[in-house]
Amino acid sequence: MKIIGVGFPRTGTVTLYEALNQLGLGPCYHTKEMIKKPDHIEHWVQVYEGGPIDPHTIFAGYQATADAPGCFFWRELIREYPEAKVILSIRDAQTWYRSMSDTVLRQDLLDKSADPVLAGLRRLALAMFDHVFDNRRDEAHLTAVFNRHNAEVQREVPADRLLVYEVTQGWAPLCEFIGVDSPVTPFPWLNNTAEYVDKAEKHRRSLVRGPVFPGQASGH
Repeated sequence: MKIIGVGFPRTGTVTLYEALNQLGLGPCYHTKEMIKKPDHIEHWVQVYEGGPIDPHTIFAGYQATADAPGCFFWRELIREYPEAKVILSIRDAQTWYRSMSDTVLRQDLLDKSADPVLAGLRRLALAMFDHVFDNRRDEAHLTAVFNRHNAEVQREVPADRLLVYEVTQGWAPLCEFIGVDSPVTPFPWLNNTAEYVDKAEKHRRSLVRGPVFPGQASGH
């Protein structure tokens, strides 16, 4: 593991995921990877419920991780991979909450699905809210948890190992931190709120033809 992304979902993590892949630091582990590996869902549900993490099995073959569930167990991961660099993706707390409200908090995008992967992701989301957010959804509590997380990461991770990063900054700070040249290709701006909702709703409509869900992605 070379890169550990510790930013919360909806802080540009899909964009970061794609950027790391383009920089040759892939494959990058992200919530969307569980669409391809649904057996991982049960492992992470058990971790949320207090079970042990098995990082060398879960992350086998991956060079980086971003988004949930890994970001919520960042202390364990930075101890397990002491040579890995750490990226904290951030954004304004109120803007982050609005993005969460329009995407991850929208239970109608996952509820009562006959698709087993979507059902597993819903179970994972519920376990996440119970573990991370004390099973609450209100803005005051979620933004407090968000701000506390960001402060703790910056306090506990050595500065020379940490990049505090907004995806709006593009390639330059990311590439400088990793130690690679910036690509000539445009920076990948992915998975804004409208895209997230559109993907989820298209999948729900497609269930009559068979599941083709593109990812319960959490990003910018």
